[in-house]
Amino acid sequence: MTIQILPARLANQIAAGEVVERPASVVKELVENSLDSGATRIDIDIEKGGAKLIRIRDNGCGIAKEELGLALSRHATSKIHTLDDLEAIISLGFRGEALASISSVSRLTLTSRPATQEEAWSAYSEGREMEVKLQPAAHPIGSTVEVLDLFFNTPARRKFLRTEKTEFTHIDELLKRIALSRFDVTFNLRHNGKMVRQYRAAKTEIQAEKRIAAVCGSAFVRSMLKIELEHQGLRLHGWITTPEGARQQSDIQYCYVNGRMMRDKLINHAIRQSYESSLRADQFATYVLYIEIDPHQVDVNVHPAKHEVRFHQARLVHDFIYQALSSALAESQHIDAPSINEGAFHSPDELNHTQDTHEPVKRSEEAEERARQAVENSPAYPRKASSERSYSPQNDSYQVRENAQRSEWMVSDRAKSKSPQERVVSKSPSKAEVYAYQELMKTPEHTEKSATAPVNNVDKHELEKTGSSQSSLEPVLIEQLGKAISIVQERYLLMNSPSGCVLVSLHKAEWFKVLGQLNVEQGALKSQPLLVPLSLKISSQEVSALEHYQAVFARFGIEFQRRSAQSVMLMGVPQPLRQQNLQNLVQDLLSYAASNLAQGEGELDTQVLAQWLSDHVTVNKSSYTLSEAIQLIAELEQLWQGKLPLHDAHFVKPVDFTATIQALNI
Repeated sequence: MTIQILPARLANQIAAGEVVERPASVVKELVENSLDSGATRIDIDIEKGGAKLIRIRDNGCGIAKEELGLALSRHATSKIHTLDDLEAIISLGFRGEALASISSVSRLTLTSRPATQEEAWSAYSEGREMEVKLQPAAHPIGSTVEVLDLFFNTPARRKFLRTEKTEFTHIDELLKRIALSRFDVTFNLRHNGKMVRQYRAAKTEIQAEKRIAAVCGSAFVRSMLKIELEHQGLRLHGWITTPEGARQQSDIQYCYVNGRMMRDKLINHAIRQSYESSLRADQFATYVLYIEIDPHQVDVNVHPAKHEVRFHQARLVHDFIYQALSSALAESQHIDAPSINEGAFHSPDELNHTQDTHEPVKRSEEAEERARQAVENSPAYPRKASSERSYSPQNDSYQVRENAQRSEWMVSDRAKSKSPQERVVSKSPSKAEVYAYQELMKTPEHTEKSATAPVNNVDKHELEKTGSSQSSLEPVLIEQLGKAISIVQERYLLMNSPSGCVLVSLHKAEWFKVLGQLNVEQGALKSQPLLVPLSLKISSQEVSALEHYQAVFARFGIEFQRRSAQSVMLMGVPQPLRQQNLQNLVQDLLSYAASNLAQGEGELDTQVLAQWLSDHVTVNKSSYTLSEAIQLIAELEQLWQGKLPLHDAHFVKPVDFTATIQALNI
């Protein structure tokens, strides 16, 4: 075989194997380029989890027309020029491979306009040698990179992409990390045309705390400690939490070196060692930390994805982080429990060190108040719970919680911040409530009332004035659903049933779909083994509940295996639970079972448990298309086999057009 020089496209696709792992990798490279260009606002538009479209628009310095062709070439960059630049990198990107690699596995268009140009120009590459073609375009000052059909020409890579939801979750998590690295930049994230995240630029400490609350949650803000320490050109600042803020997974661990996102083993070890005597083996510290160091003292070019760095004085950095965090944790314990350390002696040097390292004690109450205000005033985001929506006696046991996703994290976070004996779960309907509801639904009076309540109520006297008959107010029994007509307000489906037009709540339909999947009346659900069994620490009350309700859990396909007196392994779950956060869901399930047993409820009814699981598993979309709604109803009817609870007034409502007809006849 002869030695040949690789074609440009093939070489770029090989490089793309390291640069472009998934859509989130593309977003990372392009957003970092925008930050390097001095942008203060970055808009990110995603479609189909990034597989269909990734569009990044910024208001940075832009790229001149004569340099657009070079920008799409391999190893072309404006960020380094000499070996000295490589030894002291201050930018996020520097290899010059991102745009060329991305364009080799997608249809990429780069549009840009610097302030020195009157018009913008657009560049795209095509052909075997990836020749760049330019054409004029309309664009404000800044740049837009549009990536279409990622991996369209490399099907072997495309088949490794996960579901749309999974890929977008990776992008969402990536943007959280970036948002915490640059508080001075506004980030907007849209998915399929819907605004999902909006991080406004933070200019004050209060605004910065709002962004932290939006990304890390209110539990983090409530227990966070501020870190501020500098020594011989090495600076560490940011926030950590007290041991009460620890979690059972390492999902809130953000660390940055000179503004670069980092998952470095040395840094992680120093942080973990600081918490060694404070946390249990199954707990993880939570933190947002920034390390600033002379660029000559760190090498960022040691990892293909730039996730790790190499410090020239690694031991100094390790001990510096360890001492700063250990001192902060020790001080927080001293403040929280003065009676224990009341007679402790501090030398003048120790006092000076404490004052230089952390905020004075007298400012702790002010910081706590600011944190509380930040949580209360922070804008809505998917993990922020709504205090205005809670369980109401007027809601029956089938009521879908519209904020199921938002309320679920509150339960799990509170549970993790307390001991296993103190964990509490959200209120679910009792067995008596479920039976009472079922008996009520069987009565003809309730059936008539629920089935005939019109959407647009018309006053009886108004009808008499216009001469309309009372027949329009007679009960209408809904026996089956008919043809789908239209979507109403993005979450209701108008259908033409044999009894007339009806309006179907799609959120309720989602809930009934999950409830149908969890039906164990016809037989036990099949358990699907987990690829990696999940280890859980449980309390003695939860151990008793697990032993008592083992058979009930088994009917739902939830399989446990005891490891020790206070530890169990989750071995398998049914299909409806596969995509859930099992760490949170199963912990809450065991707490609910323990609460049920402690209240003397006896056996756990399968219907009650199915409804509890449906409440915690159902995910409601913000909007539906007509095709999505039709597919949902079809799946629902197939699951329920003609036994859909069409008498439920929260699910199906007949539409009364009387008022509209009368208005037309006036």
